[in-house]
Amino acid sequence: MANVVVVGAQWGDEGKGKIVDWLSERADIVVRFQGGHNAGHTLVIGENTYKLSLLPSGVVRPGKLGVIGNGVVVDPWALCAEIERLAAQGVAVTHDNLKIAENATLILPLHRELDQMREEAAGAGKIGTTGRGIGPAYEDKVGRRAIRAQDLKTLATLEPKVDRILVHHNALRRGLGQPEVEKSTLLDDLAAIAPKILPFIDVTWDLLDTARKAGKRILFEGAQGALLDIDHGTYPFVTSSNTVAAQAATGSGVGPRGVGYVLGIAKAYTTRVGSGPFPTELHDDIGRKLGERGHEFGTVTGRARRCGWFDAVLVRQTIKVCGIDGIALTKLDVLDGFDEIRVCIGYELDGERIDRLPAGQNSQERIKPIWETFEGWSQSTRGARSWADLPAQAVKYVRHIEELIECPVTLLSTSPEREDTILMRDPFAD
Repeated sequence: MANVVVVGAQWGDEGKGKIVDWLSERADIVVRFQGGHNAGHTLVIGENTYKLSLLPSGVVRPGKLGVIGNGVVVDPWALCAEIERLAAQGVAVTHDNLKIAENATLILPLHRELDQMREEAAGAGKIGTTGRGIGPAYEDKVGRRAIRAQDLKTLATLEPKVDRILVHHNALRRGLGQPEVEKSTLLDDLAAIAPKILPFIDVTWDLLDTARKAGKRILFEGAQGALLDIDHGTYPFVTSSNTVAAQAATGSGVGPRGVGYVLGIAKAYTTRVGSGPFPTELHDDIGRKLGERGHEFGTVTGRARRCGWFDAVLVRQTIKVCGIDGIALTKLDVLDGFDEIRVCIGYELDGERIDRLPAGQNSQERIKPIWETFEGWSQSTRGARSWADLPAQAVKYVRHIEELIECPVTLLSTSPEREDTILMRDPFAD
């Protein structure tokens, strides 16, 4: 049996929550391997809706172990609040079903504050972050001044590390005209949160190695999407971590051979939150209709998402960069009732056709989509659970998407309900 990595093949918000939940029933362990609580997953299980940001999706299912890997930046205060919200819905998160990597970097209050200060100071040039401190925490990780989860075990000897991080942050705050952070305040905050976090901390790379050798099924749950990857995304309008499939190994401590099948998630159209290039964006009634029908508002931020037609160029590129084996195509039902449906099959840049997204920001802003138009369908696809339930034109649309992205569609989602899924190939069976 293969382990499975789930990654977004667009700019995030592709419906990974439902697919991960659907797969988690077949898994023993669900691992988050990058990002932080800037990501959001909405799970609909029966009559219950769960909104998760930092916790792995498996925690809502009895008997599953959730792991927050070393590649994640963890806000301990946000994590505790999320655990409390789930408790109010009858889901108990304890040290038995959640483990946090001892070498995971912590997001501190000063990271959130710096994130918001810099976005405000940037004005029209802002990146469009969620303001939750993700970027500054990753900066401190790379700068080798971060406070990590394991440091909460040794608060008595933490002062030199706090001094080092404050030298950096207080200099930035002075430059932004903001008051400095008091060392005593930060130490008090860490001392107060430590008892709530320490029970979850573990040597997760070893735990995962033992589970893998025992034949346990591991599901690696990516956050955001490959087009937000710090290296391969629409830089600088990206997140601060690697969101491609290879990060599943680095961000969890599992070797590359232990990762397995890579499942990419893509919507049947395209959305994006925040600033940055979006070649197929629609600023008309069709774009607004896609947003309304798809309920395109961020799980974490509540921000309206920008909407446009499916971009086969971008998805094909992320498939290659991530080594995606199969695509789960979601929200097909949102396209019901359109007379015509467009798909971007290439770009024009300065009068020449190209079949990739250029890396340069200026070039990305100048590209124009080359369209292929499809006949739409009037029948509803919502709730379909087999190919026989789909209109012929919808089947043609999906099959042609497969040709354009050079990858099979292995799952098809036709509503937020987990059972409204058409399975062509079980990723865990490979």
